[in-house]
Amino acid sequence: MSFTLSACTLVNVKRIMSDTQLPARLQDIIADFRDAEGQEKLELLLEYSEQLPELPERLRGKRDQMDQVHECMSPVYVLAEVEDGKVTFHFDIPPEAPTVRGYASLLAEGLNGEPVADIVRVPDDFFIQMGLHKVISGQRLNGISALLAYMKRLAIRASAEQA
Repeated sequence: MSFTLSACTLVNVKRIMSDTQLPARLQDIIADFRDAEGQEKLELLLEYSEQLPELPERLRGKRDQMDQVHECMSPVYVLAEVEDGKVTFHFDIPPEAPTVRGYASLLAEGLNGEPVADIVRVPDDFFIQMGLHKVISGQRLNGISALLAYMKRLAIRASAEQA
């Protein structure tokens, strides 16, 4: 017996398989973006931009203690800290960069408090599941992909330093 799967079914299977690799909070965020249409996705990203947590007082004005994501057009700085095996990310991104700021905010919400192994498993292009590739330029997509790659490396480094 043989059967074939339609392209749509294959896409859904891939989405389900990759969703199961993602932390639950990140899955919820992806679902919200997936349900949004066109301009709504950008508005949702802007909402996240406005919700980016402020830097802790001890990090304000201390970008030299953070890593810069050079691939981003805007100045983007990130720091990862690991405590009890769970990662927390801190970002310093100006309000004038709402796209990357929103993406960083949703990553913080979706990944803070997760173990390093779960963060490393997040596919670099998971933003496609959100439909962001339809509303954001290729250059900005490169920047947000680089941000996640930096976060993964920093989480691994912070975990090794803690050990």
